[in-house]
This record gives sequence, structure tokens and C-alpha cells, in this order.
Amino acid sequence: MLRITNLIHATTKTILPLALLGSFIAASPLFAQDLAHESHEAPAKLVQDVRQATRQFLDVNNAGPAGYLPAFGCVSGPDHGAMGIHYINSTLVGDGLIDVAHPEALIYEPVGNKFRLVGVEYIVDAATWLANNNNTPPALDNQGFQFIAAPNRFNLADTFELHVWAWRDNPQGAFVDWNNAVTCERQ
Repeated sequence: MLRITNLIHATTKTILPLALLGSFIAASPLFAQDLAHESHEAPAKLVQDVRQATRQFLDVNNAGPAGYLPAFGCVSGPDHGAMGIHYINSTLVGDGLIDVAHPEALIYEPVGNKFRLVGVEYIVDAATWLANNNNTPPALDNQGFQFIAAPNRFNLADTFELHVWAWRDNPQGAFVDWNNAVTCERQ
């Protein structure tokens, strides 16, 4: 009986702190805006740079005057997650350049009758990029782009793209295409 009591006491000393830790983790906020001042772990430098470059677009009303227009409707994942509504700057998409300060697309999540900036997407025509960069795929801050072949659901030529979830946490990572924390259901 003494062994069982000692085992229960030892287990309680181990499990109770883990349970308390779990409750703090579960209560953490989901929006990157909310994490900006609360997180003890700094986000990737690229995420910080994107936040700095796109802060003015937290208000969707600033997107249009800067050349960004909504396209494709709200994009949901084929089997999970979503991206949201892409506001595309067609001039930037066609310039063959990649600039952290000027993403080709801003991504908004519909929340009721408002739009919340959740991330950005960098998009570049693959043929143009490869011709001007010695057949080397693009990267920003050592983060490689994904190749998207034509035909695709957006009717684009072969492209390279990179999502950066700078304003909304992505449980799968800041640079993964689909975000399970984003939904199109709140339209």
C-alpha cells in the first residue's frame, strides 16, 4: 500500500505542473496581432519585416488606393484550412521582382462584415524570374518559394509563391499555404 501511495504522490507532482502548463497554452490568443506584445518567442525575421511593411493594411480600406483589389473570392483549402480573400496588386505580380516591402497579395479573413489582415503572398512569374536569376528559384530571408505549375485553379502561368502568415498564427507554420486557423465560413 505504501508503494501505491508513493507512486500516486510522485505522479501528482509530475502531472499537476504539466496540466497547469497545458491550460496556459490552450488559453493563448490565436491572432498574431494579439501575440505581438505577449509572445516571449520572437517571430521569424521575415514575419517581423512583413508586419512592418503591411501595418497600414490592417485597415482594408487602405488596400484599394495602394493598388490591391480583391480576387478569387474567399479561398478554402481542398481538405482543410483556408487562405482567405486575396487582394492582388497586378502591377506587382507582373513586374518579375520580389520585394519584402511590397507583397503581390494581401490576404484578409472575412469576420462578419469586416476583413482582418491575416497574411500576404509573394507571387512571381516563374519563367521571368528564372530567366533573370540564373535558373535559381526565389527566396526571401532564406525561405524558399513554392513552384505552382499551370494549369492551376487561378488560371495563372507557372509561378513561384510564398505565403507569410504575419498577422494570424498558422499552427502548421508561418510559411505554409493553408492555414487551419483561417476560415471562409464567417462571410
